Amino acid sequence: MSYVRHVEQFHGLPAFTYSPYIEPGDLPDPGSVAWRLRCPEEPYESDYAGRVEEYWARFVASVELERVRALIFGAPWWGPGGGLPDEALFAVGPRLTALEALFLSDLEDDEAMISTIFLGDLAPYLEAFPALRELAVRGGEGLRFPAAGHGALRALRVESGGLPPEAARQIAAAELPSLERLELWLGDEEYGGGTTPGDLAPLLRGEGKPALRHLGIQNSPDQDAFAAALAAAPVVARLDSLSLSMGALTDTGAAALLDGRPLAHLRELDLSHHFLSHAMMVRLWTELEPAGVRVELGARREPEEYGEGEDVPEWDDEPGRYIAVAE
Repeated sequence: MSYVRHVEQFHGLPAFTYSPYIEPGDLPDPGSVAWRLRCPEEPYESDYAGRVEEYWARFVASVELERVRALIFGAPWWGPGGGLPDEALFAVGPRLTALEALFLSDLEDDEAMISTIFLGDLAPYLEAFPALRELAVRGGEGLRFPAAGHGALRALRVESGGLPPEAARQIAAAELPSLERLELWLGDEEYGGGTTPGDLAPLLRGEGKPALRHLGIQNSPDQDAFAAALAAAPVVARLDSLSLSMGALTDTGAAALLDGRPLAHLRELDLSHHFLSHAMMVRLWTELEPAGVRVELGARREPEEYGEGEDVPEWDDEPGRYIAVAE
């Protein structure tokens, strides 16, 4: 299974890729879809930057921006490949009065490696759209998140094969009083990751995000350490759902969770993509599902074998464990 695909739905709306070849009268209602902006021209074509500008200009002229609720920016859009500058979006910000959701860098596997997607500073986006309720980003390189946070944001998702620890610390410390859902794909240290539980200390203590109801600390090679940290974390008591999916979770981490703070108040516990024994899987179901907790496990992953002469990572106590998304 690939976790890195074009989104088909965003902010509760079906994704619709805008085409400049569709007549304005044939386009869907502006507020009924999440508009994916993806120039149909290939980036290696001559004057690609000009083509992107034309594509954006036609979208702005064809769609009633005042009714647009969600935007998805596909690839390639920014950067040295000739993408549209961020200022083009910010320039029409005053017209995007209904905008509630923004997805940056909707690239899939055959377009770019997730670990190489450059994001940069998210502060200008949050400042430009103070009413934004949902923000999702894919990538991680260069990511920065403002400590001042955002007053209206209710959902934040960072999909990364290597989330820089500094960015993780910034998100953990940010003031997000309305945030209800937070998902962080931490990724591998070899691809820019390396976040530790200590980096997320304010988040685990429950600081700065009083409305949080879903927490996903996902896609980590050291998922056992995060499970152990969450077992004693005050934030867990206020959650409705918790995800430690996509990582290299073993019996050690699962046992720490079960032996830590009570989990019976959770509606769902997602541990899918794991390396648990059958006995531990049964224990999780037996102890939590009678209390009303939906435990999502899926199939157990089998460790890969290292080749002769390959170095075993320091975190890999059971050689061959891997995360769902790295490069």
